[in-house]
Amino acid sequence: MRGITPSLTVGLSLGLAGLLAAAVPSSAAAPSVAPRTPSAYEDQRLTWGPCSEAQTELNAAGAQCAKVTVPLDYSAPGGRTLRIAVSRIKAKATSHRRGILLSNPGGPGGTGLAGTMALWPALERVADDYDLIGFDPRFLGESSPIACAPAGPPSVPPPSTSPRADFEASVRDARETARRCQEQGDNAELLPHASTRNVARDMDVIRAALGERKLSYYGISYGADLGAVYTQMFPRRTDRMVIDSSTDPAATQYELFQRSGAPAEEALDAWAAWTARRHDTYRLGRTASQVRTRVERLLARAERRPVDVDGHRLNAPVLRLLLKQPIQHSENDPMLAAMVRDLVDAAAGKPVEPGPGLAAMLELLASPDLADSMVGGALFMCGDGGWPAGGWPKEPETYWDNSVRSRTTQPVFGPYVNGMIAPCAFWATEPREPGTAIANDVPVLMLQARHDNNVPYEGALALHRKLTGSRLVTADIRSHGVYGRGLEGHRPVRCADRTVNDYLRTGDLPSHDFTCAS
Repeated sequence: MRGITPSLTVGLSLGLAGLLAAAVPSSAAAPSVAPRTPSAYEDQRLTWGPCSEAQTELNAAGAQCAKVTVPLDYSAPGGRTLRIAVSRIKAKATSHRRGILLSNPGGPGGTGLAGTMALWPALERVADDYDLIGFDPRFLGESSPIACAPAGPPSVPPPSTSPRADFEASVRDARETARRCQEQGDNAELLPHASTRNVARDMDVIRAALGERKLSYYGISYGADLGAVYTQMFPRRTDRMVIDSSTDPAATQYELFQRSGAPAEEALDAWAAWTARRHDTYRLGRTASQVRTRVERLLARAERRPVDVDGHRLNAPVLRLLLKQPIQHSENDPMLAAMVRDLVDAAAGKPVEPGPGLAAMLELLASPDLADSMVGGALFMCGDGGWPAGGWPKEPETYWDNSVRSRTTQPVFGPYVNGMIAPCAFWATEPREPGTAIANDVPVLMLQARHDNNVPYEGALALHRKLTGSRLVTADIRSHGVYGRGLEGHRPVRCADRTVNDYLRTGDLPSHDFTCAS
């Protein structure tokens, strides 16, 4: 029996790009504008060549890669350095080349060396005007990566359990993950420098090393928050800034996890209604209420007896994670419906051959590399400003109490988003500086789904009020991410796509906020 334990819910949630943006708390904020980076970094010469063999898509597209040297500690630039991997696809335009366009795909912990290239189809002809620059943030991917000590084999959950037993197992595993990361090699020296502020500084060194006065940027989810931080630290270096699916800049990371429960429950209701209309296919209920009841009964059963499916034993925390992964992107999800059908059958003791969606999830969950996949997320979630690390409560009972209280109004996702205790609760390394208070008038184009399945719309409004030079384009859809949705097989929001491309081409923001109809 291959085990799927509560600790892996943390690993998967932090390791899969785009699960949630990380907050950059504004309390006790650091100075907004960064001190000048020494010219030795700004004037460095880059050696361009083929990208690594792993970057097959970049190489196929004719991209080149290089390494940009940055200081580990910007307050001591003469000390240890890091090497940041960057990619470049040169602009086709010559007479009207605009400059460079960077991007960040979210996370935190997502690599982005090929991220800007992936936007190519959505950018359409405006891509010709820019050098498309991708980069892996410090300590991730090919940018001086940090590794934790190897994790032991996953333990097999017992055949009977309880919510409290599952929670206590997650506490033990989060504590062990923190230990593995902080005691490995010289990580204790490196970890305090994993922060959004330092990634923004690295972006500015990339800009300077490429010989550009300003940079343009697209960021989604955590990448949106990173973009807002860059505008605050480098307002005069910001050219055309697009941020998509952002969060409340005053919230801690734990608060953002908690706030994601309500939109996820609303998305589940919408999915249940969609699934009920297809009862003949999925046999989960003819009404939305019946479908939701099926899901809640499945979880209640797993809180007593984990579900055995295809050689895996899945407890309730893992099932909540499996449900949340697809629900955050779309409410009309046949993969989720098929997955729930398989899980309901397995819980009833029926033989199940998992469909493609569930099979892929199970393969990832059982991967021996899964524990390492969460490292990038943990680094920045624990390293961003505030103490305790990243604003995560230190006392485990805080998570338990919040989890119990959430069950009344958020029975499916409340226990997960309130009770998920991250390694940050046991992080012994204090961040070097607090977060960034966002308040500026830099021109910014903001995109937000009115019914974001992952972050509340009100958080984007809070950031919009802080970015007084911004314009907000609201998409009347249920999604996490607006621009380029067609690239992932979803129905595109053409009005939003046009607005982004027009802005990147002309530099003219819309004259007012507006909503794109669904």
